[in-house]
Amino acid sequence: MSALSAVPGDRLLYKPEDAADVLSIGRSTLYELMAEGIVKYIKVGRIRRIRRRDLEEFVNSLTPASD
Repeated sequence: MSALSAVPGDRLLYKPEDAADVLSIGRSTLYELMAEGIVKYIKVGRIRRIRRRDLEEFVNSLTPASD
């Protein structure tokens, strides 16, 4: 089960603010990840949107912390 599969109202595209909420990170952190190419996004006109599969890809690429 993917990290996003339990999100109510699943969508194909997320606003950056909504994607940050889903990931439980700050909006500015998400924008930094987008600028660095770590989180992929698409542009629809002048608007940036993040695809659900790109969020899942980002989450799956994270390495669990070792204590």
